[in-house]
Amino acid sequence: MQFKNNLPKYFVIGFFGLGIFALISKTIKSEAETSYATVGLTEMSAEARAGQDLFAANCATCHGDAGRGTEKGPPLIHDIYNPGHHPDESFYSAVANGVPQHHWPYGNMPKLSQVTPDEVAKIISYVREIQLANGITYKPHKM
Repeated sequence: MQFKNNLPKYFVIGFFGLGIFALISKTIKSEAETSYATVGLTEMSAEARAGQDLFAANCATCHGDAGRGTEKGPPLIHDIYNPGHHPDESFYSAVANGVPQHHWPYGNMPKLSQVTPDEVAKIISYVREIQLANGITYKPHKM
């Protein structure tokens, strides 16, 4: 009889327990999906080396060292930025026009008018080479 009297308490405790479990699981899954160890590159093309410096000067504040991401911007070393989902043209457009928030909760990316198309090409070379070193390759985008 005591169990029946306490049934509402057990229900509430169980409900909150499940909620906490779900929250912890979501946090762990979210961190696992967005964190990449980022393998360093021992060899880079000359264009990618130039792009690394340009990335550090123009992109790393938001996208982090080696494209790992920060609290201000998403990691570019993530499968969602593979060339099949985000082709090189999307990087040119993002720099020239900015990007409204769409994949991540970081807000809008402003346009970077100080970065020339030639510099964007070098940045793309750097990003693509570091993506490749981290196993991120072309995958066809399906809508």
